[in-house]
Amino acid sequence: MDLTWLQRFGAVSGVLLALSIGVPGAIEAFTGETSATSFVLGLGVAFSAPAVTALYLHHRATAGRFGAVAYAANLLGLGLFTGVAFALNMVLFYLDESTVDTLRAGPTGTALQVSAVVFLAGTILFSVSMVRSGGFPRLPAVGYGVTLPLLAVLAPLPDSPLTSGVHVLAAVSVAWLALSVLPARVPVPA
Repeated sequence: MDLTWLQRFGAVSGVLLALSIGVPGAIEAFTGETSATSFVLGLGVAFSAPAVTALYLHHRATAGRFGAVAYAANLLGLGLFTGVAFALNMVLFYLDESTVDTLRAGPTGTALQVSAVVFLAGTILFSVSMVRSGGFPRLPAVGYGVTLPLLAVLAPLPDSPLTSGVHVLAAVSVAWLALSVLPARVPVPA
């Protein structure tokens, strides 16, 4: 497989991921969580694995062993958090509050917490890797390591202007990073 294609696919996935985080987040500042915003957030996380893979491919030569481990931890965390985001936005959103409370009090709650911890650790490690490699603009690389973990920490809380702001900032960081990995186009001879 051509790595240029994979990087482009990952970059486009990153932009779609950013849109699926930022647009609903911005809307929820005015409307609160709706079934439409939950739907977009719940399905948009599917673009996270190709996006983070493109980010890793972009800096793998300078990331070293730490970068490879950070990528693996981030990929595992994203896999878990993708399941969590899907469940929160596509399943738990539609259940009554007492059922959700009962689920969170049992093994489901423990699984959600463990998934969040793995996601937090992987995201922070990968952000450090991106900053250390020097292959990315510093601001979005740091933003990735701050805003995405904040999304996980704030997920159980009610929607607020703060959570909406974090969604928008996370989206900006992800989109900026995704666009920075787009391979340069090679001119086609006339």
